[in-house]
Amino acid sequence: MIDFVDQVSPLSALVSRTLKRFAPPPRLTLSEWADAERILTAESSAEPGRWRTSRVPYLREPMNVISDRHIETVVIMASSQTGKTEVLMNLLGYHMHLDPAPIMFIEPTLDMASAVSKDRIAPMLTSTPALEGLIATKTRDGSNTVLHKSFPGGHVTLSGANSPASLASRPIRVLLADEVDRWPDSAGTEGDPLTLAIKRTTTFRRRKIVIVSSPTVKGASRIEDWWEVSDKRRYWTPCPRCGESFVLQWKCVRWEDRRPESAHLICPLCGGRVEDFERQKMIGAGEWRAEAPASGVAGFHVWEIFAPWRTLRDLVDSFLKSLHSFETRQAWTNTSLGETWEEPGEKVDSAALLLRRETYTAVVPGDVLVITAGIDCQDDRLEALIVGWGRGEESWVITRETWYGDPSQPEVWSDLDEVLGTAWLRADGSALRIQCSLIDSGGHRTQAIYSGVIPRQRERVFASKGRSGGDKGLLVSPPKPIRPRNGSGTVLLRIVDPDQGKSLLFSRLQIVTPGPEFVHFPDALGEQFFKELTSEKLVTKRNKFGVPTKVWEQVQDRNETLDCFVLAHAALRIVAPTPVQFERMATEQRR
Repeated sequence: MIDFVDQVSPLSALVSRTLKRFAPPPRLTLSEWADAERILTAESSAEPGRWRTSRVPYLREPMNVISDRHIETVVIMASSQTGKTEVLMNLLGYHMHLDPAPIMFIEPTLDMASAVSKDRIAPMLTSTPALEGLIATKTRDGSNTVLHKSFPGGHVTLSGANSPASLASRPIRVLLADEVDRWPDSAGTEGDPLTLAIKRTTTFRRRKIVIVSSPTVKGASRIEDWWEVSDKRRYWTPCPRCGESFVLQWKCVRWEDRRPESAHLICPLCGGRVEDFERQKMIGAGEWRAEAPASGVAGFHVWEIFAPWRTLRDLVDSFLKSLHSFETRQAWTNTSLGETWEEPGEKVDSAALLLRRETYTAVVPGDVLVITAGIDCQDDRLEALIVGWGRGEESWVITRETWYGDPSQPEVWSDLDEVLGTAWLRADGSALRIQCSLIDSGGHRTQAIYSGVIPRQRERVFASKGRSGGDKGLLVSPPKPIRPRNGSGTVLLRIVDPDQGKSLLFSRLQIVTPGPEFVHFPDALGEQFFKELTSEKLVTKRNKFGVPTKVWEQVQDRNETLDCFVLAHAALRIVAPTPVQFERMATEQRR
């Protein structure tokens, strides 16, 4: 006897599979999907194992808003190491599994995109069962590569913002834009890469645009621009003492003396002390509140204090370590606070600096340990500034000199040699000599400067050229050997970042208490000196692609003193780039 049920069961199974294939995906939020499916690996996470949104409760609403079909654009302005990249990984996995679509994932460069593919996406595909097998590891048609992966119903293309070709051609429904403040101003000659990428989404009704980044400089930050047009959501947490909610800000973090281990929180409402072990319970009970009206763009600000793997001691320790230089303070503000860095010194008053002049007890004050010189070349003269340096890069202007004459003639160089060879007397009777000098060779007299410095390089007299952004972000680059046109020798050229140098100086000119980074002036200096020193200001301008950038704009006729100070500082960094090397050089001079 034939069992009828056995005969129809294969058909039933086929029908069931077919219906399941065309059934709509389950309506899960992104955080629900991540909790149910995502597995973190030791390759890509410091905390491997199943994803738990409860571990990072501040990311629940950003993730759920991303999966809300009524919200098209989501902006996350965040510090480093807060889980923002994992949000993008979760979204990518969600779409691969439940809502297939053409996706573009953009990093600042193609190299970084390749690294994300290998170090983040590949481990996720192998560790998360729901994604296993969705992307074939080997295909004959080449549809699956490091930068392009196909899956049923969609694909993901990984691109670099520096590559116009990688941003072109493909329409996309989901755009993931990572670290947009590190993107170039233009993709080749085609314009702003973020604008180009967003254009790829215009044909889709249910498009999704997620823009994520740590910020950089105020007024020249892409993520800040998007944050400003968003509804500006901040995270409110309840105080364990009074029960009232407040926004956790850096001003709430307190510590005793310079001891990071004493770090705690102070409630701004009741003044109650909150210990670090109570912080995660506060964050778990927190909520996001919008500060601006709904705009169609949801914006979230996330900073390091939310991260459960960072203690208050860690935060204070990194802050104290950032205090020794302008560059480290900016990096801390961007990567720990998740805030834009406001360039200091945009409104330095020359008259106020004039009132700060003081009488030195000797030509060189006793706290000066190293002397450098910055020299600017004009068509008919050389201008020099001699600066003394103490611990913490406290500085003393020693003298300002001008030598008139054609820089291609030996007479001007003989006058310069006399000053560079001077033994400068300190208050204790000892003498210091100039340890390094930088001469700007970027003007009309380049070959004359090259000819002049070649025989003097053994005395640490070097040629330099200014370049915005410098060489790999350095104030002054390592030497670059070049051959002058007359073939008279080899010039050890240094690249100086004038923008960084001016920002450093202007931030220091606003310090009013003598100590590290303070600038001293002798009473012999006149009004013209201070006008030249403050002859430029930092302004925000939009380039031809509409991207905001910070530029220095000259507001006085002459700026030689400003340029010379930047060169003198760069000269110090050549011979003493670190405090340890500074102390070593100072000790050697005093022997």
